[in-house]
Amino acid sequence: MASSGMINAVRTAILLLALVIFLGNIMMWIIMPTDTYYNIWVPHLMAATNSTFFGIQGPIMMDFTFPILLIAVLGCFYLHLGKKENAVTKSSKARSLKFMRRPMIVKGFGIVTLTEMALFSMFIALCVWYFGGYLRHWFEQVHQRSSSKHEKVWQTKLDRVGIVTGVTGNLCLTFLFYPVTRGSSILPMLGLTSEGSIKYHIWLGHLAMALFTIHGSIYFIYWIMTHRLSEALKWGDNYVSNIAGEISLLCGLVMWITSYPKIRRKMFDLFLYTHYLYIFFMIFFILHIGIGFACIMLPGFYLFVMDRYLRFLQSRNKARLVSARLLSCNTIELNFSKSRGLSYNPTSTIFINVPSISKLQWHPFTIISNSNLEPQKLSVLIKCEGNWTRSLYDMLSSPSPLHHLEVAVEGPYGPAATHFLRHDMLVMISGGSGITPFISIIRELIFLNSTLKCKTPKIILISAFKNSSHLSILDLILPTHSSHTPTSNSCNLDLQVEAYVTREKGRHKDQMAKPRTLWFKPEACDMPISPTLGPNSWLCLAAIISSSFAIYLMLLGVFTQYIVYPIDQNTNMLYSYTKKGSASMMFLCFSVVVAASTVFLWNKKRNAEEAKQVQDIDDSGTSGSTSNSSFDQDDVEMESLPLQSIIKSVNVHYGQRPNLKRILLEIKESRVGALVSGPKKMREEVAAICSSGQADNLEFESFSFTW
Repeated sequence: MASSGMINAVRTAILLLALVIFLGNIMMWIIMPTDTYYNIWVPHLMAATNSTFFGIQGPIMMDFTFPILLIAVLGCFYLHLGKKENAVTKSSKARSLKFMRRPMIVKGFGIVTLTEMALFSMFIALCVWYFGGYLRHWFEQVHQRSSSKHEKVWQTKLDRVGIVTGVTGNLCLTFLFYPVTRGSSILPMLGLTSEGSIKYHIWLGHLAMALFTIHGSIYFIYWIMTHRLSEALKWGDNYVSNIAGEISLLCGLVMWITSYPKIRRKMFDLFLYTHYLYIFFMIFFILHIGIGFACIMLPGFYLFVMDRYLRFLQSRNKARLVSARLLSCNTIELNFSKSRGLSYNPTSTIFINVPSISKLQWHPFTIISNSNLEPQKLSVLIKCEGNWTRSLYDMLSSPSPLHHLEVAVEGPYGPAATHFLRHDMLVMISGGSGITPFISIIRELIFLNSTLKCKTPKIILISAFKNSSHLSILDLILPTHSSHTPTSNSCNLDLQVEAYVTREKGRHKDQMAKPRTLWFKPEACDMPISPTLGPNSWLCLAAIISSSFAIYLMLLGVFTQYIVYPIDQNTNMLYSYTKKGSASMMFLCFSVVVAASTVFLWNKKRNAEEAKQVQDIDDSGTSGSTSNSSFDQDDVEMESLPLQSIIKSVNVHYGQRPNLKRILLEIKESRVGALVSGPKKMREEVAAICSSGQADNLEFESFSFTW
């Protein structure tokens, strides 16, 4: 207990230090557009640029880049220490500031909490302050600038409004990449996941592109009104490059248009492929504004590039797919081999790529297996609802036997901690394939109850399906038989299942065909899914962030000292912006590749040794038999583990939908977790009930797979 208390104290200290650093970083954003910054701070910053190693880029990195990277490193230590906490301690945290998590339905935003709205409102206020402050500062110089450029005052003001709009867009771009950095140490430190933060990326993307579009439009109007439209074709080698900005804006507009919900859902392939234009968007954006100013938004993009490269390294390995189970409802359960060292929390997701269908498409799926109950298996459930999933189902259900399927994976990604034990009851409400995260939660609670002997909350699972064939998904609630699977004598989980079949009046026997299982013969190059950076992944990530930034600074220092400074003399005007920006981008990529590759290859060697041991066990277990995998010994029909041994009751209701308001308001337990996963309408209905004030005992949590 003393050790646990010490760890908690250290984690609290790390969290407070990270908060102080972040608030200091926000203070820099607030003070930048003020006279205090320009009259007092800038002279000191300019004096600091006498350094011949970094030039004016040095103090900008010190103010904006270094603090965020330091927070990311602190987050790695915070999360590493969190892994040492006892599962019960981690899950039994007292509820605090519950009203801040109360859901609200806001038109245009969907379901948001009071905390999210407060933070977003503060960000909008920061943008308004930033815009207004810069506009006021530069309007003070408008007469002097108007005379020097021989143009009218209103034209000069239009020019200033254009540049201020672009600068404010850069503020949005600064935070744009944090939500899509899947392996981030910053998001889980705040209790967030990348999947759950996609909406922030969408909000920031809309705001940034709106500002950049206005920025570009204003300048075209300005050039036309001042009869200088030829400026649009200039590549300013020692100043802002207009052509680079226009190319960047064009790439951004294509991404913005194809991300419109109706286009994204109907033509997902188009949305996916055009989103790769972010590479050109960022390259030409940096060439447009110069690397010095780009260092303000660099940290978020730096961490994203690092995460993207680590995902690339992991995806080069082919995952060992052991079996596939085809359910009667056009649903697939894929079972992969995994190393025992790979652990993940409930509701985690994994991204899957099948090259024979598409080499570029990666699709996320919720993991339904439990890393404690099933230490050598990782399972996902895939519902056929799009072109990619239908192609996969057709391939697996083909009459000709499929002996091997090449699959690559990225992940798993998920929450850093679970908190389900803090509730007296969990009400899980799902629609269709939305049941998948609840399967993983139930399996985790089975483990906590049977193995750790924890007191677990009562569970009511309310699942709505279109037809009775989907009832077969309920068979996946319990893990298949293994040495870790609980029996009726070892598990006291109180689980009640209420299934609703909305489009049928009764069960159709012809739809309840037995699942068909396909076994694959893995090839020698197929590897069990292993942790990309090993068992101490957070410490390895901290090492990558620190060492790569050190390499970047070293290369940048040498380049500035021996190439830039002899020409530029710290004037920031003589040396080519394009060459400086291109060199900095190459240094950044080189440093990330060297640091990440070194750590990855070191862990890959260890993973290969474990994979060899697993292969030897499989070979010895299958010799003299027709079995293709050691999973054959564990994966038996669900009838061998009676559903009623854990599930107290299973009630199927035909031809009706659940009355969610009645069900939720009738629950009298003091702490109730209302978890919902399914269609938008269902999630909003539950959110409205929880926020109505009629039941203060309900705590809302949503899992969404559409955005």
